[in-house]
Amino acid sequence: MRHQATVFQQIVELFPWSQFDRLVREHKAERRARGFNSRQHFLTLLAGSLGGQQGLRPLVATQAPNNGALRLLGGKAPARSTLADANRNRPSELFFALLLKLLNCVNNRAKRRELKSALRLIDSTHIDFGPRMRRWFGQYQGREAGKIHLVYDPAAQRPVFFALTEASINDITAAKTLLPIEPGATYVFDLGYYDFTWWAAMHAASCQFVTRLKSNTVLRDTTPRAVPHGAGVLSDCEGYLPERLAAHRRNPFDTKGREVVIRIDTGKVLRLFTNDLNSTAEEIAALYKERWQIELFFKWIKQNLKIERFMGTSDNAIRTQIAVAFIAHILVCLMHEEQTKGIAAKDATPARLLLIVQTHIFVRRPIALLLDPKAPPQPPKPGPLPLWAASN
Repeated sequence: MRHQATVFQQIVELFPWSQFDRLVREHKAERRARGFNSRQHFLTLLAGSLGGQQGLRPLVATQAPNNGALRLLGGKAPARSTLADANRNRPSELFFALLLKLLNCVNNRAKRRELKSALRLIDSTHIDFGPRMRRWFGQYQGREAGKIHLVYDPAAQRPVFFALTEASINDITAAKTLLPIEPGATYVFDLGYYDFTWWAAMHAASCQFVTRLKSNTVLRDTTPRAVPHGAGVLSDCEGYLPERLAAHRRNPFDTKGREVVIRIDTGKVLRLFTNDLNSTAEEIAALYKERWQIELFFKWIKQNLKIERFMGTSDNAIRTQIAVAFIAHILVCLMHEEQTKGIAAKDATPARLLLIVQTHIFVRRPIALLLDPKAPPQPPKPGPLPLWAASN
């Protein structure tokens, strides 16, 4: 009888293990292995994230009866103390480097269609950690929390950059020190990233951006442009930002920009600023409206990735669990893309696929049949899926 892979194995087949092994060596992650190596640790956390288990006890209790399925992939069901030690001691930098490598591989393989070439949304969100995390991440509005900083690709519906900092770190501070600028891309962000020096660096990298102006920022030497009727655009003009900043510093962004004033559906008036002088005012407004997609993504991950309860109280354990949760999200999206190539699975959403994975993670049945039980059985594919053939 032919071996049928579990749902977990079908997802793990998407993973670039050659990249994983190289990063393990780079970060010297095997120094405190003690019989529980990096691959076994990663597979345990990945299965827990995909299965929706929160906490050490539920995860260990769920994986113990499925130790055979884990061993086929090079993993094993750990003891609770073994997993707790690994979460505390194995460097979380390994999993963050793995997450960034995974994001780079995916987005290099899939250069997206036209929507201002490459559109990138930048924002951050807070994650509550509980009172025991105060020494690591501090407080936000009286709650112990950390902050996730994200660059999101709305066309691919996945992040392209991820960072985790203390709650007290300002958005613009993280952007200037952590977030890379992708030359030629179009960035959309809100008032949290209000820094003319950073805007000038984006403009120097041939990037276009759309953001908001504060009420006390008035353009000088303005030239009005024609305003379309019935599009929610109140005014459109070109001009220059203030020449001087606070403390008599010279403004580094001395290039002509553009102010587009719009009224949104709620009736609120927004002053948008961009260095794009060629697009229409409606296109600028539509780009800023795209920013809502990253808010929906934050809501989705908080509801589905189960990062509300943590398997440790150390800074390293928290960072490791969050990084693996985002890796799980990317793998689910890749599997969703693979399955929706078939006609029968067109209506399946990533959220539905994740729900199926959570309830059938160690079931030996093709994911396509779980998505659509009436679909005709497909012959097994020869070897792993070729999603990483070009990755180095």
